[in-house]
Amino acid sequence: MQTMSNPSRGIFALPRSARGFTLLELLVVLVIIGLLVAYVAPRYFSQVGKSEVKATRAQIRALEDALDQYRLDVGRYPTGEQGLEALNAQPAGEARWQGPYLRKSVPKDPWGNPYQYRAPGEHGEYDLLSLGKDGQPGGTGEAADIASWQ
Repeated sequence: MQTMSNPSRGIFALPRSARGFTLLELLVVLVIIGLLVAYVAPRYFSQVGKSEVKATRAQIRALEDALDQYRLDVGRYPTGEQGLEALNAQPAGEARWQGPYLRKSVPKDPWGNPYQYRAPGEHGEYDLLSLGKDGQPGGTGEAADIASWQ
């Protein structure tokens, strides 16, 4: 049987190297992690907003390409009543339609809102836009409208 060098520590005492962390040490680590999160999170989330705007612009360009192909085949852009759905499903009475012009259904913008399509448009033969994060006309920042004519 081993003898204990410090009898006041008791039978179940562990050597100092095997005891673990004190509550104060754990609190200091949590405060440091909290400070790092407070510093990094706003920078990260601002980048997420920028990437959604870039993705919206890329989707608008892809829809414009599909609309241009539709125009080459049919001779005009889809009417406002036909909308963007004319890129995937042949509208009634369109004998020259050669679609579908998109591989998948018409996407929603990165915020889950449908793209706005108007033909004839105020800025050209058609207007194609996303109303931004808030889904309302106008706005600034991430809530700003993103349009094909911008």
